[in-house]
Amino acid sequence: MSTQTQTQQPSPEHFFDTANAYQRSAALKAAVELDIFTAVAEGNTDAASIAAARGASERGVRILCDYLVVVGLLTKEGGRYGLTEDTAAFLDRRSPAYMGAALDFLLSPMLMSGFDNLTSAVRNGGSQDAAGGTVSPENPVWVKFARAMAPMMMPAAQEIARLVGGDGRKLKVLDIAAGHGVFGITIARQNPSAEVVALDWPAVLEVARENAEAAGVADRYSVIEGSAFEAEFGEGYDVILLTNFLHHFDPPTCEALLRKVRAALADGGAAVTLEFVPEDDRVTPPIPAAFSLVMLAGTPGGDAYTYAELERMFAAAGFSRSEPHPLAGAPQTIIVSHK
Repeated sequence: MSTQTQTQQPSPEHFFDTANAYQRSAALKAAVELDIFTAVAEGNTDAASIAAARGASERGVRILCDYLVVVGLLTKEGGRYGLTEDTAAFLDRRSPAYMGAALDFLLSPMLMSGFDNLTSAVRNGGSQDAAGGTVSPENPVWVKFARAMAPMMMPAAQEIARLVGGDGRKLKVLDIAAGHGVFGITIARQNPSAEVVALDWPAVLEVARENAEAAGVADRYSVIEGSAFEAEFGEGYDVILLTNFLHHFDPPTCEALLRKVRAALADGGAAVTLEFVPEDDRVTPPIPAAFSLVMLAGTPGGDAYTYAELERMFAAAGFSRSEPHPLAGAPQTIIVSHK
């Protein structure tokens, strides 16, 4: 009997998955708004009990939860739903690592609107928003960011504090584009001799002040209002934080800021950068590589820079050396650059 090798036929499945990806975001948003994951964690494991706990339609809950099973955010066995390891950690509101609030920023109209005009951004090499996209002065999206993203940043903040927070010695820290303030606040909590200056737009700094007060470090926490490119930093800083900031701008703009940062550092001081850093091939790892598209859609000239590109920027600004510290279990890299 002769055998014939069958050639696998192309499938449109990946095309449909990608075209319908907005449904996944919408389902996650609805589940977080209804607090479905917490309801399941509390023992409401069938559609009827989840619906009763959340004041929702049983039919609606059943369809939503089945979809969440399909996309891997819930499990289902014998008609009962359960949390995955990831959703138990990040989407049960009672978890210390809860990240559901981050959707208020990640799915905000301001961020998503850039993708409505992505074709134009590709043609022009960046966002053509007349106001400047997400980098426009005093953009209210950064207040959303400050209120929503602090829990997601805690692992990085703790690692930065471990790397440069000192051993109790006096430390002067400038936190540029501080947002929620978690990075500087975490250093101040670890080191009782650290004093932190946070720089950002006035409305954003209100959130940072609240967080400093809640953390018990308000007496060592002061602020500078305004743009990082225009405000006077002062001098003599031991550490200057540049977290999730450089990717918003083109290399010449970054280098100009880095020269200003270097001038504000004390001898022996260091700048600490947190960034999505793809490999030189620009397609791996997936999350840092894909972040370039976010910058294309939302900024005139931002990008996800490779380590080699960042190292060149710091060297051009006069820094003596830089060293990368990849974050374990996270898609970002900490870079410590020495004056």
